[in-house]
Amino acid sequence: MPENTNCSGASSCTKESCEGCSHNPQNKQSMQEAMNAYSDIKHVIGVVSGKGGVGKSFVTASLAVQMAKAGYKVGILDADITGPSIPKMFGAHGQVVGDEKGMYPFVTPEGIKIISINLLMDDEEAPVVWRGPVIAGAVKQFWNETVWGDVDYLFVDMPPGTGDVPLTVFQSLPVDGIVVVTSPQELVQMIVKKAFNMANMMNIPVLGVVENFSYLKCPDCGKEIALFGESHIDEVAAQIGTKVLGKLPLDPAYAKSADAGEFYSMENPYLDAAVEVLKAI
Repeated sequence: MPENTNCSGASSCTKESCEGCSHNPQNKQSMQEAMNAYSDIKHVIGVVSGKGGVGKSFVTASLAVQMAKAGYKVGILDADITGPSIPKMFGAHGQVVGDEKGMYPFVTPEGIKIISINLLMDDEEAPVVWRGPVIAGAVKQFWNETVWGDVDYLFVDMPPGTGDVPLTVFQSLPVDGIVVVTSPQELVQMIVKKAFNMANMMNIPVLGVVENFSYLKCPDCGKEIALFGESHIDEVAAQIGTKVLGKLPLDPAYAKSADAGEFYSMENPYLDAAVEVLKAI
């Protein structure tokens, strides 16, 4: 059997090895998990970051809120199994219920649907000490065993990095595109390219980049202070051929509302460009 050098995942491989390869476009749809029979999800948007600590869950929640305020039916699948933070931001506590149809997500007073490992545990502060394959299996269950109902945009909040969960989401869910979250540090810019390259390998469109902690606005004079260094996100986005969807300031009011479970009350006009991109899908 001659070697095949067309697979982007390896320098050389056999026909047999490529038949199950995630880089083979013919396999992309066949590897996807079926949607729950009682769900109708129009668009799936992944929110990713190459490293932790850049505010990925904050951006996920912000995008969900902005789309809900724009009149769309929104859900959040919290795929950060070992570090879930979405429920607390929206004041979601207690356990979800289920029946023969599946699990029913928590629904906020504003109508945002949420499923998270914290909503399945007796003690939401107990650690989730699971190995990668078990975590990946839980993410699949959140997709195919949750009765999502009618949802226009399902945002998937993924853990940082390019490991088991992002791979599972990209292969198992019909992802329409991803939003990459970063911060101004030079190191993080390098990590952005890793996330971007992984998406390209998996044939997932990159909708754009959001820079968090972009600046701190002085409450007295209004001056914008580059607390974590000068932004280079425009240059990085140009290098990888994508858009900057927003530059978010470091604002204590956001943290206060998240801690209080009142995240929906916050306005976030810095993501207007992201909202327009999502609407256009």
